[in-house]
Amino acid sequence: MISADGRHIVHSHGGQRGSDTGQYDAPVHLAVDNNEFVFVADVFNMQVTLLSPTLQYVRQVLSSDKLKAFPFRLYLDVLRRRLYVAENELLSINTHRPPTGRVVVLSV
Repeated sequence: MISADGRHIVHSHGGQRGSDTGQYDAPVHLAVDNNEFVFVADVFNMQVTLLSPTLQYVRQVLSSDKLKAFPFRLYLDVLRRRLYVAENELLSINTHRPPTGRVVVLSV
């Protein structure tokens, strides 16, 4: 989060790369609810994390044991209170087939 004048970082979360609580390996996508809670998709840790409006760790929403691939995109439907997580496999350049994936739907 930055200050209103855009000059200073007021709050941040994460820092050192890793897989412990409060660490990320590749945070690629965010979704924010009406109360300013932030969902973070972390590709290489294969998880989705929930942060408070002040960017403090709240909990893990989706972990690698529930995913079959890497979480790349999030969509939050605030009216239905559902979080949609698009997960896809990573493919090398030499692969001649489309990646497989699915959408995981969570009530939040």
